[in-house]
Amino acid sequence: MNLLDRHIFGSVLVTTIAAMCLFAFVLMAGNILRDLMGPMLSGQLALLTFVRLVLLLLPFVIYYALPLGVLTGVLLTLGRLSSDSEVTAMRAAGLSIPRIAAPVFFLAIIGGAAGLRVNFESMPWSRVQYHREFAAAMRANPLSFIRPRTFIREFPGYVVYVGSMEGSSVYDFWLWQLDAERRVVRFVRAESGSVDYDEATNEFIVKLERARIEEHDRSAPDDFTQPLKINSFGEIDPFRLSLARYFGVQTVHQKLPWMTYGELMAEKSRILREKIPPGGEAAHEHSLLLVSLTIQDKLNMALAIISFALVGVPLGIRVSRRETSANLGIAVLLALAYYCIIDAIKLLDNHPEYHPEILLWVPNMLFLCLGLWLLSRLDRA
Repeated sequence: MNLLDRHIFGSVLVTTIAAMCLFAFVLMAGNILRDLMGPMLSGQLALLTFVRLVLLLLPFVIYYALPLGVLTGVLLTLGRLSSDSEVTAMRAAGLSIPRIAAPVFFLAIIGGAAGLRVNFESMPWSRVQYHREFAAAMRANPLSFIRPRTFIREFPGYVVYVGSMEGSSVYDFWLWQLDAERRVVRFVRAESGSVDYDEATNEFIVKLERARIEEHDRSAPDDFTQPLKINSFGEIDPFRLSLARYFGVQTVHQKLPWMTYGELMAEKSRILREKIPPGGEAAHEHSLLLVSLTIQDKLNMALAIISFALVGVPLGIRVSRRETSANLGIAVLLALAYYCIIDAIKLLDNHPEYHPEILLWVPNMLFLCLGLWLLSRLDRA
């Protein structure tokens, strides 16, 4: 690799890393704000645990950020080189466009290999580990979920408010039970009570004393012309508040996207060995299709790094812009088109007759053909 190759390779690499960090930050921000920031600010997560969980999110966001980062890095770097007439000087020296772009393609191949590793090993492991460590951290101090003078919405189907708390004892306890449309069907207010944690079922057992209960008409809870059923009790039967949102870790690892390559192949072998019951052919075929879709999707996300780079080379040189925003916009639009096509194909998972596992290769083939065509036209210009 000569000096010119090292210059192009280094420039694209640095820009790619910077762009990947930007996209990773944007993707991580949603997860951090939704899942981690609240528990950390309320003291449920220690700072070191918070940092480790954020780091465990990295392979997950790199799964999406790496193709975007490579495309943006190629567009920004070659756009700048073309704008500064460096590409023109290279061509005047007798170098063809494919020869100029050789370091870019070399970087893209390295990125594709790294993408395979991330998609099939690092990302599934980190995602499962993230949920395990998050659940373990929350389970270490489950009563921290009950935060006085705060409307607590962590419990599916309920909103809870506690005036004060001493140990496991609660005072001025309010509870709104919601239906599937988030309408209040039952309201409970108690002077005092106690909260115990059932580790086996990951539920809070709430016992209330001196309670008042208002029951709405469950068929029309918003109809205020209907009379309320109001009762007062010295003590009511204990009820449970589920924490499955945080502690449902055992189901996470069963999701196909969170399986490694070895686990996916083992799952495929297990399905093939299953005895198909009468009338279960369609369900069996669907299960096999889902595994194949997952494998092909991970392969395609790695190949997208190469196809994005191939499209980015002629576009970056042709556009010839120094402006970061313009090239960044082109990268986002191209990636958005790619992901929209991929998502549309995934919707065919209930139609095996269309072979969506094969159709998943169409976007990459389109990008590769488009890149080769643009590259050949640019080289002849």
